Amino acid sequence: METAYTAFATQVIELCNGGMDMNLTVIALAYIEIELQHHPVRNLSEEKREIAAYVSKALSFVRKMQKFLATPQVPPLISANNATETTASLLQWTGNAIDLVELIYGIDVMGCINNGNMPLKQLAPLLYKIFGVDSKDCYRFYTDIKRRKNESRTYFIDRMQEKLNERMLRDEELERMRK
Repeated sequence: METAYTAFATQVIELCNGGMDMNLTVIALAYIEIELQHHPVRNLSEEKREIAAYVSKALSFVRKMQKFLATPQVPPLISANNATETTASLLQWTGNAIDLVELIYGIDVMGCINNGNMPLKQLAPLLYKIFGVDSKDCYRFYTDIKRRKNESRTYFIDRMQEKLNERMLRDEELERMRK
């Protein structure tokens, strides 16, 4: 029985690490979970209770793998050869910290990272690290943003939209002048 369970676990690991489409992997794991969950182990005689224990272990393992796949796997930001965390970031946020927080919350609400499956408490520290900013209390900045009195409280994103639209208009004008 142990051999069969080990072979099952190995197949599940290969399924999760293989080159298969992630959606198909999730569907396959859901199918396996349902089959194990409704396995008729409750109807087995006392001599075959060992089977019930292995079915329960297999079900637990499948659920752990589902949880693992649902958790965003973020690659390390620094080279594995360089163990020090003191390596300077290639990107440096030079705007106001509150502007970065506004951008982070905007990215979060748009669900642009990992199909919206990355909690803000994971997203914010990651983006702080990418932009070379010491971790800040983004919730305090968010509270400040919510307290703004203007009709639109997203000053940074509004300015970003305005500047991007201006740039596109300038580029279009330059293209027209070249013709």
